[in-house]
Amino acid sequence: MASTDVAGNVPAFLNQNPKDRIIVLGVPLPLLERVGLYVLLAAVVVLPMVYDGYDIYEFGKILMYMLAVLGLNLLTGFNGQFSLGHSAFFAVGAYSTAIMMDQLGVPYWATIIPAAAVCFVAGFLFGLPALRLDGLFLALATFALAIATPQLLKYDGIAHLTGGVQGIVLDTPYPPAWIDGIVMSITGEELSIDRWKYMFTALVAVIMFAGAWNLVHSRTGRALIAIRDNPLSAKTMGINTSVFKSAAFGVSAMYTGVAGSLFAIMDEYLAPESFTFAEAIKFLVGGVVGGIASLFGAIFGGWFVLEIPNIADLAASSLENYINNPQGLTGLIYGLFLIFTVYVMPMGAAGLAQILVHKISTRR
Repeated sequence: MASTDVAGNVPAFLNQNPKDRIIVLGVPLPLLERVGLYVLLAAVVVLPMVYDGYDIYEFGKILMYMLAVLGLNLLTGFNGQFSLGHSAFFAVGAYSTAIMMDQLGVPYWATIIPAAAVCFVAGFLFGLPALRLDGLFLALATFALAIATPQLLKYDGIAHLTGGVQGIVLDTPYPPAWIDGIVMSITGEELSIDRWKYMFTALVAVIMFAGAWNLVHSRTGRALIAIRDNPLSAKTMGINTSVFKSAAFGVSAMYTGVAGSLFAIMDEYLAPESFTFAEAIKFLVGGVVGGIASLFGAIFGGWFVLEIPNIADLAASSLENYINNPQGLTGLIYGLFLIFTVYVMPMGAAGLAQILVHKISTRR
């Protein structure tokens, strides 16, 4: 006889997480997911011990793009709202940090939370009028936002804040003396700027990822998913769809804005050309190839949008003995990479992982 709960009338297995019954290579799926998460965290910690210079800088940029893709995933994948304008929120976060550092003398580490708050408000306010829009009309509205942002940053009326077309040069983000002292006592070497940029970015990324995990698995996250799947049913169940959809826009903008803040801190320079519509397409590509409704897929998406263009450039350069001006083929090779990836993984890297788990798993 199946065991019952305290009330004595519900089979105990109904209270279990369905994933608990999935066995992958002899290991319960939740345990396998936790092990995978710990492995990722260990990799994040170990990387600065192994790499330095440009290599560790690249790993930091991957984490930064992961946050930007994660922000778009929260909006599109978990709430069903489509955006082509997240480069604008990326710019808001970056310029909020830059203005606080350049105009107000705020330390770089203290700009993250205020910039996140500014981006949340900007996203929430944009989400309010966007409630009347859906599908392609919402995409067009966000597209207009992405197109207008670089021009607004060049506007002479606010050039004293944004630096206009020349942009803003920021101070180098040196590590705190006490952290440098700890590293010196352990390794006998000073902590390099590139390693510290990575460590700071990794700390922010881990905190933000944990926040997204908790959000998606909370009642609020389930409400967002319910709105995505069936807005009318969600409203019938008492969910305030207007508030939740606007809040989803705010949270999504906040994540992308924090990525922009990290971009400003890491690059130490901002210009309007860094926030064009092409940047918004990068985030969308990262979300699609990683898995648009996946948190872990954002990690692969962040790697893809940063490294695949570099790989395409190297592939084009390798053809210089056979083709004149092979650099002109970089875009073509990148497009072929993208087509192949979408063909092989139509549901993104996360979807492919789920299919593989299903193939090799059993149920108990």
